[in-house]
Amino acid sequence: MADSDPVTDRPSAHEPRPDDPGEAGPGGGAEGFDAVVGSGQAAPAGAPPRRGLGVLRETAIIVISALVLSWLIKTFLVQAFYIPSGSMEDTLEIGDRVMVSRMVPDAFDVHRGDIVVFKDPGGWLPPYEPPQRTPVGQAVTNVLTFVGLLPQETGDHLIKRVIGTPGDHVTCCDDRGHVSVNGEVIDETYIKPGSVPSQDPFDTTVPEGMLFVMGDNRQNSQDSRYNTGKPGGGFVPMNNVVGSAFATVWPLGDATFLRNPGDVFAKVPEP
Repeated sequence: MADSDPVTDRPSAHEPRPDDPGEAGPGGGAEGFDAVVGSGQAAPAGAPPRRGLGVLRETAIIVISALVLSWLIKTFLVQAFYIPSGSMEDTLEIGDRVMVSRMVPDAFDVHRGDIVVFKDPGGWLPPYEPPQRTPVGQAVTNVLTFVGLLPQETGDHLIKRVIGTPGDHVTCCDDRGHVSVNGEVIDETYIKPGSVPSQDPFDTTVPEGMLFVMGDNRQNSQDSRYNTGKPGGGFVPMNNVVGSAFATVWPLGDATFLRNPGDVFAKVPEP
């Protein structure tokens, strides 16, 4: 061997290579090559390709995992809701989609000024008339809503702003027509321009485990003021609260965070 030849453990070109695909006889040829790189046996003639089945299986795993993750997020963290009425104008418009934190009220407390989604305590809403869909379309809508890929159609849910929490004394109206909470007059900067805090007087104390809520469009909102003769006496049970709305996400041009107007209630004393 010349000094310039590299040191290697590869066989010489003049030496026979073991299991060379080009060698004739047992182990040689195409079948021999399959035996070397495969499972030790030649692939049976006419066997169907398995790559397509593998791709389908991986795709199914990804889709199912995504649906399960979406369901978990909707159930425990965040859920989308559709706004069907104008009771929260101008804060929320008809057709808006909002994101609601499911961590309220279980992990975080409800505060005065929060915008909350809650289940109808009983009789606040008229009978729900769902959109007309084909059976297949309705089934698809139900599944996508269940896993959180479509917003909840609020057939039995409402969205209002919290004005009084348990123990609060809420009244209206003072000489200037304003609402008071625990004797402190509040300047409600979020109500719809042109609206008044309430066209009807009220004086109530919020029971334990309940909320007093009103819409921002005060003259077009069937809220705690007008449901006193129904289950709960016009109050919303804390257990009915689905979550607190924190963002408008649709239409994209109106996307914004829904911040609590803490300064409105900053001077309100505890009950």
